[in-house]
Amino acid sequence: MTTRNDIERTLWKACDSFRGKIDSSRYKDYILSMLFVKYLSDVTKEKRAQYMEQYSGDERRVERAMSRERFTIDNESTFDFLYENRNDNEIGQKINVALSHIEEHNSGKLRNVFRAIDFNSQVDFGDVKEKNATLRNLLEDFHGLDLRPSQLGSSDIIGDAYEYMIANFASDAGKKGGEFFTPSQVSELVAALVKPQENDRIYDPTCGSGGLLLKAYKKVPSGKVAVYGQELNAQTWALCTMNMFLHGVDDARIWQGDTLFNPQNIEDDKLMKFQVVVANPPFSLDKWDSGFLSNAAPDAKGKKPEKMTASMDPWKRFDWGVPPSSKGDYAFVLHMLHSLAAENGRMAVVLPHGVLFRGASEGKIRKQLIEMNLLDAVIGLPANLFYGTGIPACILVFKKGRTRDDVLFIDASGDGNYEKGKNQNILRDSDIVRIVSTYEAREEKVDKYSYRASRDEIRENDYNLNIPRYVDTFEEEALVDIDEVKQNIANIEAELAQVQAQMAKYLEELGL
Repeated sequence: MTTRNDIERTLWKACDSFRGKIDSSRYKDYILSMLFVKYLSDVTKEKRAQYMEQYSGDERRVERAMSRERFTIDNESTFDFLYENRNDNEIGQKINVALSHIEEHNSGKLRNVFRAIDFNSQVDFGDVKEKNATLRNLLEDFHGLDLRPSQLGSSDIIGDAYEYMIANFASDAGKKGGEFFTPSQVSELVAALVKPQENDRIYDPTCGSGGLLLKAYKKVPSGKVAVYGQELNAQTWALCTMNMFLHGVDDARIWQGDTLFNPQNIEDDKLMKFQVVVANPPFSLDKWDSGFLSNAAPDAKGKKPEKMTASMDPWKRFDWGVPPSSKGDYAFVLHMLHSLAAENGRMAVVLPHGVLFRGASEGKIRKQLIEMNLLDAVIGLPANLFYGTGIPACILVFKKGRTRDDVLFIDASGDGNYEKGKNQNILRDSDIVRIVSTYEAREEKVDKYSYRASRDEIRENDYNLNIPRYVDTFEEEALVDIDEVKQNIANIEAELAQVQAQMAKYLEELGL
C-alpha cells in the first residue's frame, strides 16, 4: 500500500532535485504538476486494466468505457511515456505537450490549469543540458510511487498530501506562500462556524489554493453542495483547480481574476448569492481600488479621478461606504456581504485586528454593519498563526436575517488557548471545539474568555469592536505577604553569614 508518508517522501525527494537551481516559489508548481500527472496516469492505467479484464481484451468496448470516466488521458500524455523518454533531448517540450493534451481532453474541468507552467523554460532551468538533467531526476523521483487507487489507503490521500506540500511551501516561502495558504486549523475553525448544510452554495472570493473551500465542503458528508471561488493569481488559481480535482470536487467553479474590480460571481446580471461565504483575504491590501480608478472616465479636463467613489462600482457594493485605498479589508467584507443570501446567509472572514477599531471611512462602514444587525460575532485569534506575518488576526462572523440584537465577543488569544510552536503557533482541536461551542452557546459571559454585548453597549463604545473593551482578561497579581518576605530575607542573610564564615575558615587554613 502507498501511504501519505510515501507520497510526502517522494515530494521532498523531488524538491532536492530543484533546490539551489530554482526558487521554491517556482519549483513547487513543477513538482505538484508532476504529482498530478502521475496520479492521472496511474488511475487511468488501473481502470484500463480492469476494463480489459471485464471485456476480455475487447479494445473497442474498453475505449468506450474509458471515454465515460471522469477524465481521459492519451498514451503520450501518461507519466510512463514521459519516463520512457526521460533521456530525450526534447523532454521538456514532450512534458509541455502532454500537459496541453490533458487540458484539451478534459477542458470542462482542467482548462488552462497548466498555462503558467513551462517545463521547457530556459529562465527556470538554464541551458538544455542542465534542464534535461533536472527533468530526468524529477521523473525518476516519481517513478517508484504507485498512485493506483487500489494501492492508496484513502481516496483523499493524494489531495491531502497535495495540501501538505502547499503548506510546507507557504512556510518555506514566507509571505509569498502565506498569500495562497490558510493554516489548516484556521480553515477548520472558519468552516465549523458557518455550518454548511446540504444544497448550500459555498463561496470563497479569495480562495487561494482552495484549502478553506475544501474544509467547508467536507462539513457536508454527502457532498451535496455547490462550490465556488475566485483567485487573482494565475498560478495559485491553477493549484486550486487541481486541488479541487484531486479531492473529487469536479463541479467546483473556480474563476480567475480580481474579485473586487472584476467579480465573476455574476448571475442574471446581478451578484450571485450564496448561503455560505468563507474567506481569508489578503490583509490590508494596498491599492485595492486601482482597477476602478484606471477604468474610470476622465473629467472634462481629461484627468483621471484620484479617489475611488461608490458610483464607480456597477454592483453597488460600496454604497455603505468606500474603504481607504491603502486598506482593502472592508472592500472584501462588503463584496462578500453583497454576495450573501438574504435568508440564512452565514459568513466568516479572517481579518487583521485593525478592522475592529480603525476610524474614518472604516469606522463609518463598521457602524453601518452593526446598525444593520449583520455582525454576529468577533473572535480574537492568537498571534503568529499565519505564514509570513506574526500579527494576531480575528474572525468576523456575519449573518443575514438576524433576529438577535447582540454581538458575541470571544478572546481566544490568551495563554492556554493554543499550542506554542517553534516557528508557528497552532490551534489545537480542543481549542477549536471550545471556540465553536462558546459561539453556539452564546452565554452572557464566560470569565476571561467571552462576552455578549448589546448593540447599545457597542454604540456607547462609539462602534469600536476592540475585544479588550468587552472581554476582561486582566489577571490580578497575587497579594504579597510582607512578613513572609521579611522572614525569607532573614533566612537568606543567616545562610549567607554561615557560608562567609566557612569560606574565611578555608582561606585561613590555606594561609591566604
